[in-house]
Amino acid sequence: MSLEIESNKLLKVQDLSISFAQQEIVKGVNFTLEKGQTLAIVGESGAGKSLLALSILQLLPYPHAHHPSGEIYLSGQPLVGKGETVLEAIRGNKVGMIFQEPMTSLNPLHTVEKQIAETLLIHKGLTGKKAQIRTLELLDLVGIESPETRLGSYPHELSGGQRQRVMIAMALANDPELLIADEPTTALDVTIQKQILDLLKSLQKRLNMGILLITHDLHIVRSIADSVLVMRNGKSIEYNSKNALFENPQQQYTKTLLNAIPSGEMAALENPQLILSAENINVAYPLKKNFWGKTINSLQAVKDVSLQIHQGETVAIVGESGSGKSTLAQAILQLNKSTGKVVYLGKQIDSIKHNELQKLRAKLQIVFQDPFASLSPRLSVRDIIAEGLEVHNPQLTREQIDSEVESVLNRVGLDKESALRYPHQFSGGQRQRISIARALILRPQLIVLDEPTSALDRSIQKQILALLISLQKEFSLSYLFISHDLSVVKSISHRVLVMRAGEIIEQGATNKIFAQPQQKYTQILLSCSTI
Repeated sequence: MSLEIESNKLLKVQDLSISFAQQEIVKGVNFTLEKGQTLAIVGESGAGKSLLALSILQLLPYPHAHHPSGEIYLSGQPLVGKGETVLEAIRGNKVGMIFQEPMTSLNPLHTVEKQIAETLLIHKGLTGKKAQIRTLELLDLVGIESPETRLGSYPHELSGGQRQRVMIAMALANDPELLIADEPTTALDVTIQKQILDLLKSLQKRLNMGILLITHDLHIVRSIADSVLVMRNGKSIEYNSKNALFENPQQQYTKTLLNAIPSGEMAALENPQLILSAENINVAYPLKKNFWGKTINSLQAVKDVSLQIHQGETVAIVGESGSGKSTLAQAILQLNKSTGKVVYLGKQIDSIKHNELQKLRAKLQIVFQDPFASLSPRLSVRDIIAEGLEVHNPQLTREQIDSEVESVLNRVGLDKESALRYPHQFSGGQRQRISIARALILRPQLIVLDEPTSALDRSIQKQILALLISLQKEFSLSYLFISHDLSVVKSISHRVLVMRAGEIIEQGATNKIFAQPQQKYTQILLSCSTI
């Protein structure tokens, strides 16, 4: 097949299809990306966006996966079916990739410094002090505070946003010609998100770098993209310039996506019952120990925080990545070592015995930030969701449990056949819905939602938020809602707590915080949310 490639054409995908065994997942997709331009790919979870991105670097599980038709050209060079020698020279060098789930993409056994330095060694031959200097430069570039203190950190010691920034640093390490960014700002708060987008745009201008951006955040698409490809069920349904697509979308599905941005506010509750209170919560992590194992230096992640949650109320926690939001939530649920007093329905739970606490777990549930890391890869979806019921309701028959599993899957937008599959067979957004179903099936009184919609496209996000609100009204559920998406926070929460460096610096009714923020930091957060 002959193809004339103009000098400014960086990437061309021509009639590309992707199949797994006999099932065609992506069907005849076409697009081009010029140097210095950004193409955004949007669509529902499971539309084939990430598969398309992975195929560019030939990272799919070949030969089980294959391409029945089509070709991928990078600067005129065909990539489909090429050997490892050709592909290894491109991966991490000419093409950098930011993966969707940093916790599962980073090596848990290697430090931050080693993982970034590895790509510098392979492609630039940098070692020792030169590699360390470049690593520090990259970490500073992506907004890691005091990067020298993070060189020896392992992925589990970082917050979700910090892990995402490390992934971005690795992708940018060798100044690639093409950057594939699969949900690059999903786990980032709005201030860092704006910094990262500004960084990507400045690097793009300096390096004439092309960016292939996969995202569900239409604010980001409007801010950074030059053209947009809308996908659904593995097909390209609309492909146009950004301005033309936003101003005059041609397809009904595109119109639905554009109208799916959360809006509205929650009405204030009248005399609700206090369900949980936390007083003077402190959490510290040891950074350095002496020869005898005594901690001589520690990080104070949460500092003397107090809060209350009432029945049927949603309390949102916002703040920068690493500010202590998730750590505070886990302390309230007694999932980490902490000091302070936690009272649930009049009972102090921070000092009760383990078996007593276990009995309360059904009523105090959590949806974790990273769905893939929190779902067992060895269990089917049915077994993952049913596990809690089997533990807390041993009197139920298998048929009764299966019926409950099917019902809750339906509530979160998944069909009953999903119960027979495994987590790796789902997209990121679908895995998040499985996590929500696992928490909902026990009908708890309080659910901690740690970035529950961060991996979801806008249309599904809106459905999940509507589901959470309807369940809250039906069962008088209480939510502790952690998010960096302020449009989501505004639409679902009654009260907002603003955290910074482990402390609550401002709190109040949601409408008052958004209308008249008192602290400078809160004002900055709100101003950045308009990107």
